[in-house]
Amino acid sequence: MSCFSFTATRDWCYRSIFTKSGLRSTITDLGDGTVIHCWVPKTRKESKPNLLLIHGFGANAMWQWGDLIPYLVPYFNLYVPDLLFFGDSYTTRPERTESFQAHCLMRVMEAKSVKKMSLVGLSYGGFVGYSMATQFKDEIEKVVICCAGVCLEEKDLEKGLFKVSHIEEAASILLPQTPEKLRELISYSFYKPPRGLPSCLLSDFIQVMCTEFVEEKKDLIRTIPKDRKFSELPKITQPTLIIWGDQDKVFPVELASRLKRHLGEAAQLVIISNAGHTFIIEKPKETFKHLKSFLIDN
Repeated sequence: MSCFSFTATRDWCYRSIFTKSGLRSTITDLGDGTVIHCWVPKTRKESKPNLLLIHGFGANAMWQWGDLIPYLVPYFNLYVPDLLFFGDSYTTRPERTESFQAHCLMRVMEAKSVKKMSLVGLSYGGFVGYSMATQFKDEIEKVVICCAGVCLEEKDLEKGLFKVSHIEEAASILLPQTPEKLRELISYSFYKPPRGLPSCLLSDFIQVMCTEFVEEKKDLIRTIPKDRKFSELPKITQPTLIIWGDQDKVFPVELASRLKRHLGEAAQLVIISNAGHTFIIEKPKETFKHLKSFLIDN
């Protein structure tokens, strides 16, 4: 007899939200050992713009975008993939770069006959989204980068810009395998982290969300700063919105200013007050207001 799982139940609730919002679950086999799961519109409306939502590290895409989906659905044809090694997406290929993730997502969008789109990249998803904007200038119309330190350099770790000084330490927090490490991740992610979470609840989350493809995800993390130099970061040409929480402890707000300087007049920078790395969960209405202003009203 199986035990009750709060995490599995919550996952079901998110699935219900997506389904009731007019999305359906799809699997795309790219034919090279790569399979991508993606939520897509049940019925695409030509009058609406297409919007790709790219999640970061953590649970699957539903958990990370669930609070925003009801706000966004009336305005966009939404495409919400699980990145490789998250949710139901995986590959047998050896590539672990955000460039490869970006290439796979574009192949999925092509398979869905989506020729033009804007995108929102959250944290690690911002690295992937930035790479998509670089590789596919004609297809990507507008870009939103949310708390993604795409302009970091490998030496930033050594210089003390981050709370951790070594990439393996970061991986142990981003991929928690014990309740203690998950508490540490929560403390880094939220401006006001929830208190008193019981270990049994945290262990349940780890068991459901954090035990598959652990080594592959570590490789994704290791690849991010490897040989990364700000001077070699290409400038994307699309109109870009940068959104950051002023209390972000994962990617310090200094990286938001660095990216704005890099992109110049092509980019707008919005800092959300009293919000951490998970500002889309902490302040979904304010996040939506900025997204709508940039993607629709402009």
